[in-house]
Amino acid sequence: MADTTVDGVLAELAALEDPKVRAVNERHGDDHGVNLTKLRAVAKRLKVQQDLARQLWATDDTAAKLLALLICRPKEFGRDELDVMVRRARTPKVHDWLVNYVVKKSPHAEELRLAWFADPDPVVASAGWALTTERVARPAGLDLDGLLDIIEAGMKDAPDRLQWAMNHCLAQIGIEHPEHRARAIDIGERLQVLKDYPTPPNCTSPFAPIWITEMVRRAESAPQKKF
Repeated sequence: MADTTVDGVLAELAALEDPKVRAVNERHGDDHGVNLTKLRAVAKRLKVQQDLARQLWATDDTAAKLLALLICRPKEFGRDELDVMVRRARTPKVHDWLVNYVVKKSPHAEELRLAWFADPDPVVASAGWALTTERVARPAGLDLDGLLDIIEAGMKDAPDRLQWAMNHCLAQIGIEHPEHRARAIDIGERLQVLKDYPTPPNCTSPFAPIWITEMVRRAESAPQKKF
């Protein structure tokens, strides 16, 4: 695929544009109309191409940015490069994929977590919280009580994407750490964040008390491995 051009990829993405898909995505703040299954098929064909990924990212086209995140080499991005990228992600899906598919696999993840955690831009701060949630399962160096203090004081009035990330961290603490579970559930009950979030059938509510309780129930009812 060495002769693949940015213009050629952009033309292919344009041909995949579906007005119905765009309408759905725009309701969630994402300005593209490419079905993600088809986008992933393009990425599978292109395979990993770091130079092309950087060029696609630079177009500022949302579908191209998403494709770039699927064909890049996460460990080849520098710390400052990732910082600029998260500040220019623009749309929720690009931001989410950048953090989960690239930053979490980067050797700079912990440094960026600390740098972003209290950033004045709530979207950047949400990336710091997402990386912190990833750390909750291996909490060495984390002050879980301190995190709960911050969540208790600030989640209720946080902007949407930051609130969502803080709520995820709250739930993860409650799920992973029995000694903090009662407090995490209590915080969720008192703040009522996402209590009325519309949840499809057979999906778990993002309301932290329900989320924590359900995930703990599943873990406790799962068959135990025999050695």
